[in-house]
Amino acid sequence: MSAIANHSQLTIHEAHQLLKTRQISAVELARTCLARIREVEPELQALVTVTDELALSQAQKAEALIAAGDAQSPLSGIPVLIKDNMCTRGVRTTCSSRMLGDFVPPYDATVVEKLTSCHAVIVGKTNMDEFAMGSSTENSAFFPTRNPWDRSRVPGGSSGGSAVGVAAGEAIYALGSDTGGSIRQPAGFCSVTGLKPTYGRVSRYGLVAFASSLDQIGPLTQDVADCALVLNAIAGYDPRDSTSVPYPAPDYTQCLTDDLNGLRLGVPKEYFVEGMQPEVATVIRTAISRLEELGAGIDWEVSLPHTPYALAAYYIIAPSEASANLARYDGVKYGFSYLETNNMWQAMEKTRQRGFGPEVKRRIMLGTYALSAGYYDAWYLKAQKVRTLIRQEFDQAFEKYDALVTPTSPTVPFRIGEKVDDPLQMYLSDVCTLPINIAGLPAVSIPAGFADGLPVGMQIIGKPFSEETILKIAYAFQQATDWHKRKPAI
Repeated sequence: MSAIANHSQLTIHEAHQLLKTRQISAVELARTCLARIREVEPELQALVTVTDELALSQAQKAEALIAAGDAQSPLSGIPVLIKDNMCTRGVRTTCSSRMLGDFVPPYDATVVEKLTSCHAVIVGKTNMDEFAMGSSTENSAFFPTRNPWDRSRVPGGSSGGSAVGVAAGEAIYALGSDTGGSIRQPAGFCSVTGLKPTYGRVSRYGLVAFASSLDQIGPLTQDVADCALVLNAIAGYDPRDSTSVPYPAPDYTQCLTDDLNGLRLGVPKEYFVEGMQPEVATVIRTAISRLEELGAGIDWEVSLPHTPYALAAYYIIAPSEASANLARYDGVKYGFSYLETNNMWQAMEKTRQRGFGPEVKRRIMLGTYALSAGYYDAWYLKAQKVRTLIRQEFDQAFEKYDALVTPTSPTVPFRIGEKVDDPLQMYLSDVCTLPINIAGLPAVSIPAGFADGLPVGMQIIGKPFSEETILKIAYAFQQATDWHKRKPAI
């Protein structure tokens, strides 16, 4: 590991202590991360935009507050990466799409506002699958991002750039969005901690919509303690988001204890799917046994029989919502516009034809078909009924268990190009994560070990608004293991 990486791979709580005791300045920390970005980006390509000037300006302001003893937040002066589908005022927000290649928002997303009010330091915007549609960050219109553990492999998606940025030390933490596993799956593939909060817990205002009933913003961090600190900053009710829940947010750092005695954990057998790599299953079972050693009661024979239908339901619901959300990109109001014709309808067709990539077009067509007259009842309505059954099944499980524990992904990171021409195989990468979005539940992925030298993530699922419980379980595991402390050699 280079000397530059030493400070950039601190945790938030470690960096906060160094800033507080004046062992390093916020400007020095920002410069360290920017230097690390310049060092590793040629290999990893995790960022779409590097915000040097903004970062140094924010760092100087944070440094003045810290020096005066006025910094109230543990995030003050800490470098962060923002996924490029969250609006940042005055900074290009592309969704890794040609359609928004030159879009500069006039306002900040609520989560960005909240981090800015904490005097966080934004060092860049991260690469992603276009409009968050993908599981590998290969669907970016600009370039694929590479996994820092093996540059021939994908980092997962769609928040692959955010996961890589944290794993490689390009920033101390990052924000991602999760529609069907897009925080947790890349967190698992890159050996970082990724949290998808309960739907409605974190405001979606300023998040460019993919599937509005599924999208949720969350943190990617070095460890669980950092996750709690970031969730403290971004959680809470927002009247600008009609899906935001007016439910008080606790101090999540207060739940971080290593005592699991009395907790009941279930292991749903359906998540150990056919085709799962045996090495991955072994790592997860070993990790769950470790939770048992820490005092948790484990039931290895839980069944959620509707789980196999979640993938099919998701790929009706999500594309249907996407087809409606992406109808706004017509070349008239903003974004890319095809101007080489005087025919309005032809201009609109060519704008969408050239502005969207293959995966986005695929999902728009699938969603439009599912919503069309004559097919709505057969596809979309049936998928929503399956969604209700899956949610009810989780509710019944949580009457008996405090949390459920599963693999994050059935495989280790696959090679770049391996599944890009087989959409079905690509969709199966999220088979363990997307039921949680369908039910609107919170879940966290934490490093659980390695298989064939590649990271394996363990997923902990909770009942609605039980982030405290899943963070407690994840924290106890990390206190007893060191998987989260291992860093890629780059």
